Amino acid sequence: MSITAAKKAELIKTYAQKSGDTGSPEVQVALLSERINNLTEHFKTHIKDNHSRRGLLKLVSQRRQILDYLNRTNERRYRELIERLGIRR
Repeated sequence: MSITAAKKAELIKTYAQKSGDTGSPEVQVALLSERINNLTEHFKTHIKDNHSRRGLLKLVSQRRQILDYLNRTNERRYRELIERLGIRR
């Protein structure tokens, strides 16, 4: 259900702005999106898992906050990111 270390490293490498970048909004949103996608797949087989559903809602909210911040500060990076991740608003 969680992200493997290899997958996490691959996402960081793909979305990093520079070498060693793990805290930029792009990397944070990419990691959150991967966790959200994993949980969404989990709910297809475990429909009544309401405790994890609460965690999913928190992750979606956290991703939304980071995306709103990125939209306020740099709209071009925001648009590129949502296009790369396939997130629509």
